Amino acid sequence: MADIEVAGREVRITSPDKVVFPRSGHTKLDLVRYYRTVGEAALRGVHGRPMVLKRFVRGIEEEAFFQKRAPAKRPDWIEVAELKYRSGLSAEEVVCTDLAQLLWVINLGCVDLNPHPVRSDDLSRPDELRIDLDPVPGVPWGDVLATAQVAREVLADHGLVAWPKTSGSRGFHVYARIERRWPFSKVRKAAETVAREVERRAPDLATSRWWKEERHGVFVDFNQNAYDRTVASAYSVRAVEDARVSTPLTWDEVPECHPEAYTIETVPARLAERGDPWEDIDLHPGSLDGLLELAEELGPAPKAPKGTGGRRQTKPLIEIARAEHKDEAMAGFERWKGRHPEVAARLEPADVLVDGMRGRSSVWYRIRVNLQHVPEDERPPQEPLEVDYDPWHPSGSPD
Repeated sequence: MADIEVAGREVRITSPDKVVFPRSGHTKLDLVRYYRTVGEAALRGVHGRPMVLKRFVRGIEEEAFFQKRAPAKRPDWIEVAELKYRSGLSAEEVVCTDLAQLLWVINLGCVDLNPHPVRSDDLSRPDELRIDLDPVPGVPWGDVLATAQVAREVLADHGLVAWPKTSGSRGFHVYARIERRWPFSKVRKAAETVAREVERRAPDLATSRWWKEERHGVFVDFNQNAYDRTVASAYSVRAVEDARVSTPLTWDEVPECHPEAYTIETVPARLAERGDPWEDIDLHPGSLDGLLELAEELGPAPKAPKGTGGRRQTKPLIEIARAEHKDEAMAGFERWKGRHPEVAARLEPADVLVDGMRGRSSVWYRIRVNLQHVPEDERPPQEPLEVDYDPWHPSGSPD
C-alpha cells in the first residue's frame, strides 16, 4: 500500500503496483499520479457532480462493472448525492469537490470519470449539453472533425459556446455550458435538435438516425443528455491499450488533432505548457431558447415505422451473438463468417453492428449483421446464436 497526502487528507492507495494497462505497463499508482498532476483541470469536469463508478478492478482487459451507489465503507469526507430513478429506487452517488476525493475514486479501480451533467445542489436541471460524435465503422477521422465543426456552427448560431475535446476513444465530444433552467427532457430535445440540424447542413457527413443499422457517416449522439446518462469527463484516462486521455482542445487545434497523441504520458506536460483550454468554460453558460425554437420549426423527429408488436425492421438484419464479453462475441462472429465466407466477403465495415449493451451492472455485447449488400437470394437465414448470453438471467443462460 501507499499513502498520498493531498488536499489536507491522507489517501490510501491499495495495490499500487497492480498493472492496469498491460501493453504500456502503467500501474494503478501511475494512474493516481497522473490524476494528481492534472488535478485542477480534471476536477473542473467533475466538481460537484454525482458520478457513476466504472470500476476496472482487474485492469482494462477485463470488463468493468458499473457502481452507482457509493461504497458503504467510505471515509466520512466522501460526499454523496441521492439520485432517484423512475423505477422508484434511489442511489447515493459519489460527488468529488477536491483532489483527495478524486484520488479515492481512482483507488477503487476507476480509470475514467463518469459524471452526470448536473450539480449536486440541483439534480433536476443540467448545466451541460453534451454532443457525442460516434463514427460508423470505416468512417475516416477527418469526417469526425468536420462534423465537429458543423456542430460548433449550429451551437454558435443558437447562442451557445462550443467546447471541443477528444473522447479518448473512436469519437469526439462537443460540450456547451447552459443555464440551469431546463429539465432533462428539454435538454435532450435541444441536443436532438443540434443533431438534426447538423444532419440537415451536412447530410453526406452526419446522421441523427437513432437505429444503428440506418446510420451512415458520423452519428451525432444526442441521447447522452437523457436522465441517468454519463460521459467520460475532460482529462479522463480511457480504457484503451495506449492509455489515451479525453483531452480538451482549442478550435484552432481541432483540424490537425490526432487522438493517439494525447495519453497519460503526454497530457500532463501539455497541460503544464499550454494550460487548460477549458479553464473558462464555467464563465459561458448559454440559453437553450434558440435550439428549442428551432425544434418547433423542424417539427417532430421522424419515427421508425411500426410493425406488429413493435418497430418494423427496415434493413435485412440477422443476429449472430449475445455474449458477456466482447472477445466471446467476436469469436462467435468469426465462426459465423467461416460458415458463410461468400456472404462475409460482401459485408462492408458498417454492416457489422457491434453493440455494447448495459446490463445490471456491466456491459454485455450483441453482434448483428446487416445483409443489405448481399443479394436477397444469397442471404443466410437467422440461425441459433453462436453465443446466447442472457444478461437478465442469474446464470447468464436463457435455458
